[in-house]
Parts: sequence; C-alpha cells; structure tokens
Amino acid sequence: MARNSRQSKILEIISKKELETQEELVEALKEAKFNVTQATISRDIKELGLIKVLSEDKKYKYAISTASVQTVSAKSLSILKECVISIKIAVNLNVIKVLKGAAGYVSSLIDQLSIPQVLGCTYGDDTVLIVSEDSEDAYIVKDKISEILEK
Repeated sequence: MARNSRQSKILEIISKKELETQEELVEALKEAKFNVTQATISRDIKELGLIKVLSEDKKYKYAISTASVQTVSAKSLSILKECVISIKIAVNLNVIKVLKGAAGYVSSLIDQLSIPQVLGCTYGDDTVLIVSEDSEDAYIVKDKISEILEK
C-alpha cells in the first residue's frame, strides 16, 4: 500500500513540478513526508513507465509516457484502483473523480485500455471526463472501468 501511495504522489509531483533528476524527485517526496532512496525512485520510475521530455525551458523533466503502443501493466491498473474515487454518468459522459493530481495519469490509462465506446478523454486536476456517443455507450464504459477496478 505504501508503494501505491508513493507512486501516486510521484505522479502528482511530476504533474506540478519540472524535475530533472531522481535526486530532485527524492527531495520532493521527502518534503511530502515520504522517506525514500534514489534506488526506490529508480524502481518507481521504471514501474510507472516515466520518461524524460524536453520542457518549455529547454530542460528535461519527468513525464508520463503517452506512447500509444503501450499495454496497461498490472502495476498501472493497481495505481488506477488506488486513484479512482468515484464514477458517475451524465448523459453520454463518464465523470471520474480521482485523487488530486492523478487525473492525467488516469486519463492516459483509460486511453490505453482502448475501449471502443470511448470517443475521447480529457482531464483536469482531480477529474477525468470520458466522452461516448450516447448514454448506452457511456454505461458500457462505466461497466468496463468498474469491472477493472473491482478485480
């Protein structure tokens, strides 16, 4: 459970801060009351599939991989379960409330699931919005995501 909490916090931190090194990430986690080592962070980065991308400031920062070829790992699904608070339907939309800062990661995972009834997915800080063609498709999407969360 501590690993999932730590990895959720990592996702939140990298969504808000531009961190170039594992050492910077270790320090940010220590500020958030997670006592970690560089070796632990290295494993977390690998498990989360984080990559380094060029920021607007021309520095490299950690980011969530958006490669469409990726498959959803068991670890990612475990984090998904940890992050989702609720799912509600509004006509043809699924509104998913998640832990603060985790919406980008959850949205990316939903895209990777390749559910045919999902027309698109967008997010804020703690909310993911999934668009379907109609309410019937929205219920199918909710059922599929709920099934994953219950496994």
